[in-house]
Amino acid sequence: PEAWGLRLPWGLLALSRGSCQALIIIFQGETYIDFLPLQLDYCASLKNLEAISDKQNYKFIQGDICEPRFIKELFETEKIDIVLHFAAQTHVDLSFWRSLEFSYVNVYGTHILVAAAYEANVEKFIYVSTDEVYGGSLDKEFDESSPKQPTNPYASSKAAAECFVHSYWERYQFPVVITRSSNVYGPHQFPEKVIPKFISLLQQNRKCCIHGSGLQKRNFLYATDVAEAFLIVLKKGKPGEIYNIGTNFEMSIAQLAKELIHLIKRPNSESETEHWMDYVNDRPTNDLGYPMNSEKMHTLGWRPKVPWKEGIKRTIEWYRENFHNWKNAEKALEPFPMAEPFVQLDVQ
Repeated sequence: PEAWGLRLPWGLLALSRGSCQALIIIFQGETYIDFLPLQLDYCASLKNLEAISDKQNYKFIQGDICEPRFIKELFETEKIDIVLHFAAQTHVDLSFWRSLEFSYVNVYGTHILVAAAYEANVEKFIYVSTDEVYGGSLDKEFDESSPKQPTNPYASSKAAAECFVHSYWERYQFPVVITRSSNVYGPHQFPEKVIPKFISLLQQNRKCCIHGSGLQKRNFLYATDVAEAFLIVLKKGKPGEIYNIGTNFEMSIAQLAKELIHLIKRPNSESETEHWMDYVNDRPTNDLGYPMNSEKMHTLGWRPKVPWKEGIKRTIEWYRENFHNWKNAEKALEPFPMAEPFVQLDVQ
């Protein structure tokens, strides 16, 4: 089987809590994906998997990476050659209120998974991290050797998990690879993230809720571009290495809101555009930007391909028809998350 010219005959364990990249990898590489264990968290929907549910080489296993016995049994009973680890709590706003849960899932869960993968002698372990581990910057471009300086609980948990993953390379020469990507957007993404959130608000005749000044910039990558990057890392990524998966395309949050307002509401004046923008209190910390140097990925043959105008058009169209794929999607449109107390699971 071929996927973007790469022959990938592995049994691939792709773990996700609702990631649009994982789903698109299945679509694009449907001839070699075998397993997708999915923790059915609030951001996940089985409707997102209906298009592949009848594939013979696809298998859905519901479980939790924070359950050691489940993970151990999974590796003992299934033939798994490659692990692509997306599973994480990722909503930055929520992490300020539920930092313990983010540490539990993102750090403890990752440690369980990488330890089990090591014991099972898998051929490669890909840990999907984030540009946010670098901390914020407006002009300084981060490369893979830049120090980690996370500023929020989500980024801190991802940075800590990276350390656990990389330690298995340093101590055992276990073939791990770490990726750090820019903000990803596209169909199937839970609408707590800024792009689907603004799109959904506008489609429901509600205003975009902009944190603080809205001057914070973000780099946006379409999901199929990131999926292609992961496939290239699976094939060509060197054990022990870190790869930035980024783009030079950036936009401030206020600019993003205006862009989406023009595409969805088609205002006739600047004042009409401003009508759809609601500036609310900022989050406790809000990094100014995450400019990354991705030359290392370019040397593997990857560059983003989907232009912003094309990607955002596809995304707007998808949410018009599929917003209610999640039972709790309406709650995601509030300016700030409606957090419930986290009750730690028994890890004995």
